[in-house]
Amino acid sequence: MFVLPLLFCLHSLAQGNFDAVDQLLKQNQKAFGGGYVMLVWKDGKIVYQKQANQDFTGKTPAPIAGAGNWLTAALVMTFVDEGKLSLDDKVTQYIPLFGKYMKGYITIRNCLTNTTGIKTDQSVTSVLAKQKFETLEDMVNSYASKHDIGTNPGTEFFYSNFGPNIAARVLEIVSKKSFERLMRERITNPLKMRGTNFANEEGGATNPSGGAKSTANDYLNFLTMLLNKGTFEGKRILSEKAVEELEASQFADLPIKYLPKELTGAHFGLGEFITGTNASGGSAILACPNLLGTAPFIDKCRNYAAILIAEKPEEEKKPLYQNLVNLVGEAIGGGCQ
Repeated sequence: MFVLPLLFCLHSLAQGNFDAVDQLLKQNQKAFGGGYVMLVWKDGKIVYQKQANQDFTGKTPAPIAGAGNWLTAALVMTFVDEGKLSLDDKVTQYIPLFGKYMKGYITIRNCLTNTTGIKTDQSVTSVLAKQKFETLEDMVNSYASKHDIGTNPGTEFFYSNFGPNIAARVLEIVSKKSFERLMRERITNPLKMRGTNFANEEGGATNPSGGAKSTANDYLNFLTMLLNKGTFEGKRILSEKAVEELEASQFADLPIKYLPKELTGAHFGLGEFITGTNASGGSAILACPNLLGTAPFIDKCRNYAAILIAEKPEEEKKPLYQNLVNLVGEAIGGGCQ
């Protein structure tokens, strides 16, 4: 379903039979240049590990683009846990400018589910690529004043960068701290994600929706926290209720105005996609892949987490995400009841 670059790798630690995964990687070894790392975690340890070469390892930072949305949504939920905001708060409570430009009904939940109703280009990256901002405040204010409202919030799904950035700016206003500092204090430092940041190396505004860099090891820590219902190494990062809210299907029956074709069929949680369900229709497989070669995912039924991360992604080649999920699931064994 998702388009990802995959490359045959040199090193493997395996529990179960991952031969089919190895073969998938080998068959696509020329799809992209650069380095790649894949990790699978289950029962407290890494049960499968691959890397393309010795230069790009699980500790090497690389751009993860839209996979940063999952981190941003988790950061928002730390404020919800503390009672400092509600997902159903209107953005105008914090940024009155939105009300001035007919956007007064947008909620934090709309921001994290791509249902703000704000018109934007049908491209994940083109909007921000065309404009340069000095601060996140400037960026978000431009959404309020320079982009028309296309439809009522919560009535259709349109995948874009706008929502997560608006939610991140609300956090800055509530806390009187920068988004980058909040992410360090509440998510990356507690999770020992030392190679992860949202800093803009070219200067200008931080981009919470697509400007993150991370490592395979770091992001795996985040995934295992979610798989462990909000705890990491005995320390609570998110409440169980917050994790459940992140993983719950949001606005599942809305018409889709725009969604990259590689994501067809998925539902949206808060900051991530739901790509598989259990027998009762609950969220079973959660993912936040992007077109730059990073694919983090969790299989709640088989109780494992996995991350594929690319060093220098190039043109997309083949739709391999679903095959990868299926083959890793078969190697782990078991399934949903």
